[in-house]
Amino acid sequence: MTERITPASPPDDPSDGDRPPAVRLALDPVTWKEISHLLVNLPASIVGFVYVVAMLATGAGLAVTVVGLPLLAAGLRGSRQLGKLERARARGLLGLRIDEPSPLPVRRTGFFGWLWSSLKDPVGWRAVLYDLIRLPWGIATFTITLVSLFVLWPVLPFIARGLTNVDRAMVRGLLSPSDELERRIAELESDRGVVVDTAAADLRRIERDLHDGAQARLVNLAMGLGLAKEKLLEDPDAAASMVDEAHGEVKLALQELRDLARGIHPAVLTDRGLDAALSAIASRCTVPVKVTAELESRPAAAIEGIAYFTVSELLQNVSKHSGARSASVDVWRTDERLLIQVSDDGRGGAGLDGGTGMAGLADRLGAVDGLFVVESPVGGPTVITAELPWRDRQNEPAQ
Repeated sequence: MTERITPASPPDDPSDGDRPPAVRLALDPVTWKEISHLLVNLPASIVGFVYVVAMLATGAGLAVTVVGLPLLAAGLRGSRQLGKLERARARGLLGLRIDEPSPLPVRRTGFFGWLWSSLKDPVGWRAVLYDLIRLPWGIATFTITLVSLFVLWPVLPFIARGLTNVDRAMVRGLLSPSDELERRIAELESDRGVVVDTAAADLRRIERDLHDGAQARLVNLAMGLGLAKEKLLEDPDAAASMVDEAHGEVKLALQELRDLARGIHPAVLTDRGLDAALSAIASRCTVPVKVTAELESRPAAAIEGIAYFTVSELLQNVSKHSGARSASVDVWRTDERLLIQVSDDGRGGAGLDGGTGMAGLADRLGAVDGLFVVESPVGGPTVITAELPWRDRQNEPAQ
């Protein structure tokens, strides 16, 4: 990804950022917005109530059929959208700073995955509850505000403020994002799909490499040895030449199998750890690379493997795309995080959309609660930082 920039957002604290200014007897713009919100409550609550009742009646009534649950799931997604409109109305007319809930995770398990994620969506169900209890409140606020406009004008600002404070509390309680746990669950469910897709792509790559590489070479080797066997008696010299060629094919096949095994999980990483494995990668890079690994212990094998393949792909990008004269790899631990920084003095301009595989790296790291940050201005230098959660190797379950 290109450089991750997270804008500082003010805390959603009802006692600070979204507190309206003090009430004044004169009807200022804030008060007029509050009055407008209260008058719109009635039509908005009627629309929401009718929609929810119709959705629940239809979905529950047809639940015994094959269309009932899908209709209910679609209705809950529609309730999400009604909640989004209400949040926008609260922002615009009440000055309420409120975030949008996490989107539903993108499922790759077909219709039943979509159905299940929709039916258990807490955001949709809270929006349903909001629309059910809003109708009597909408009638009350519309009536009180309308009467106050003609009868209680001097105290209208205080009435509007009191009523809209209740609205603010209802929006915060039912339409705001729930606690961080719900948000994190949604992120992890989405990341699980990334992990599954990545694993499937790796399996397809291994299958393709075996089919096009070592397997094809071994087939040719078997054919060559069969021809040599037929010529062994009638033309020993030709048979010997063919055996020599087969011997060369065996060496190439073994090298391809070693390379494939290294791509799955290199032996040096298992035996000697991340420092030695990264030094081996650096030695194959076309650019001189300085490796510094300051680790007093080894992380869990899964984290170690992700770190290894991240550096491997980044150094391949340095060789192919950077035009750099030198590069460096630094690995260290900070608290419970493993940090990796790969730098080069090349031309810069790297990003997620450049076709260099970094978007896939960002997805892989994100799937394990990691971070991937690219700083690569045009003209260089490029500094790529990857961060992974640290898990001690001794805490892993026995294999």
